[in-house]
Amino acid sequence: MEIQKSNIGSKQRMVNLFLRLMAFVLTLVAAILLGVDKQTKVVPLKISPNLPPLNVPVPAKWQYLSAFVYSFVTDVIASSYAAISLIFLIANRNGKKGLELILIILDLVMMALLASSAGAAMAVGLIAYRGNSHVGWNKVCNIFDHFCEQARASFAVSLVGSLAFLLLIVLAALSLHKRSK
Repeated sequence: MEIQKSNIGSKQRMVNLFLRLMAFVLTLVAAILLGVDKQTKVVPLKISPNLPPLNVPVPAKWQYLSAFVYSFVTDVIASSYAAISLIFLIANRNGKKGLELILIILDLVMMALLASSAGAAMAVGLIAYRGNSHVGWNKVCNIFDHFCEQARASFAVSLVGSLAFLLLIVLAALSLHKRSK
């Protein structure tokens, strides 16, 4: 019976390491995708009906939207935390209970941060994609198509990273449930 418990513990530890590694990679990729996202388009600007339009280069950068900045910073924080927690988990072979509890709480915080930042960024992205006729906001994704696609990919990858943290929390809850029996 003791061998079986040890085998289950090592499987759970390997799943935990794998999920942390996935959370690290996913949030790092999301941060990189958004961090390098920019596009410049030349837009004709009509100054006067009698004059020809003036072609103006207009840049789109993630730094211009606070929800995108929030998403970028959250992805950087989550990937840094995932890397640090991975190191602590590898170093903690004894399975100290205090460290496990801290990691569970911080995993929950990371999941909540990632989900909230992805939601905020996707809401702004949806307005960029569709516009809002009630307040007179035009769509911009028809002009900055590459910028919008790369931002969308970043948010999707970030959400999957959030799911990795959710699975870590579920794994910890199942482990606690098994120990209580």
